[in-house]
Amino acid sequence: GRQTQKQTIRINRSRDGKRIALAPSGQGTPVVKAGNWLSHQEFDWQSPVWRHWFDFLSSAHRLVRYDARGCGLSDWKVDDLCLDAQVADLEAVVDAAQVERFPLIGSPQGGVVAIECAWRHPERVSGLILYGAFARGWFLAHPDSAQQARALFELIGPGWGQENPAFRQIFTALFIPDANPEQEQWFGDLMRVTSRPEIAANVIRSFGDADVRHRLAELRVPTLVLHGRRDATIPFGLGRELAAGIPGAVFVELDSRNHILLETEPAWARFKQEVAAFLGDATVPSAAARPGDRERFDSLTARERGVLELVARGLSNSEIAKTLFISEKTVRNHLTSIFDKLDVDSRARAIVLARDHGLAGP
Repeated sequence: GRQTQKQTIRINRSRDGKRIALAPSGQGTPVVKAGNWLSHQEFDWQSPVWRHWFDFLSSAHRLVRYDARGCGLSDWKVDDLCLDAQVADLEAVVDAAQVERFPLIGSPQGGVVAIECAWRHPERVSGLILYGAFARGWFLAHPDSAQQARALFELIGPGWGQENPAFRQIFTALFIPDANPEQEQWFGDLMRVTSRPEIAANVIRSFGDADVRHRLAELRVPTLVLHGRRDATIPFGLGRELAAGIPGAVFVELDSRNHILLETEPAWARFKQEVAAFLGDATVPSAAARPGDRERFDSLTARERGVLELVARGLSNSEIAKTLFISEKTVRNHLTSIFDKLDVDSRARAIVLARDHGLAGP
C-alpha cells in the first residue's frame, strides 16, 4: 500500500517514568490523536486497516499519535491504568512534541482521555473530534452490554495467544465485520504483537468503569462527534448520548457497521469531509474552500454575526439565548438564516467559515 508521509518514532517518559512511544508524521498545523487500546506505532503504519487514516490526517497536518501504556512500543508492564495516568501520558506526549495548542481526536477509549484532557486544558485543546467514542464505559452502559463485555474480557487471557485464530476472529468480526481476508489477517496479528493477553485484558477492563459524563456540560471547545449507526463495538446510543451532553456539539451519523472505517466504504468519504471541514482544511470540499464565501459572509446582519461568533466559541443554543437575552426559538431562526446565507448544511461548516473570516474560534 501507499504511504505518502513519513513518521518518526520516539520514546518519551511519562510522569511515573513509563516509556511512551510517540510518532509524529506530516507537516502543518498539529492534530493530536489520543492513545487507544490495540495500537502499535510501527505495525499500524503499514497496515491495510489503519494506513488510510494516517495518510488522511497527515496530509494537511502534523499528526501526533502514540501507543497507550500497556501496548505497542510503549511499556507493557504497568500497574497504574487509571484515567489520571492515561491523561498524564497524553500531556507528556504533547509536551515532548512541543505542541502548544491543538485539536484532539479520541476513539474509542481515547475519547474518554480526550474529553478529560479538554476539560483540564481548555487553553490548549482547540477542538474535539470524537469518533466511535463514549462517555461511560461498558460496565456502566446497558446490562446486556456489560455482560457481553465481561464475557469477552474473560476470554482474552486463554484465547489471545493460541495458534488457533478462532478467538481473534471474534474480535475482528466485532471491530471490522466488512474486512477482507488481508485486513482480517492483519487485525488478528495486531492482537498478538501489541501486548500480552493478561495486560491487554487489564487495559481494556480499566475503561469499563470509566465515566466522564459529569465533564460534558462543562466543555467549552467546538466538538465534532461521529459514530457508525451499526457499530457493534461501541453502541450508537453511546455516541448520541455523548454528543447530546456537550454544548454545541455537532453529531454526524455514519452509515457503517465497522468500528474502524475501511477505505472503500462511503462512510469513510463522509468522515473525511466532515473532519476536514471541522479542521478548516481546503483539501476536501468544505465551507472553507469555495468562491463567493466572502460575499456570503458579508451578507450577514450584525445580529447574525454575533450569533455565529458565539457558535464558533462552542456555545449551545440555550447559552447563546441567555448571552444575547433572546429566546432559543429566535436563536434557531437566526441559525436557519445564517446557514441559508452561507450555503452550509451543518454547524461544523459554519464554524469553519466563521474562523476563516476572523470571528473568534475555540
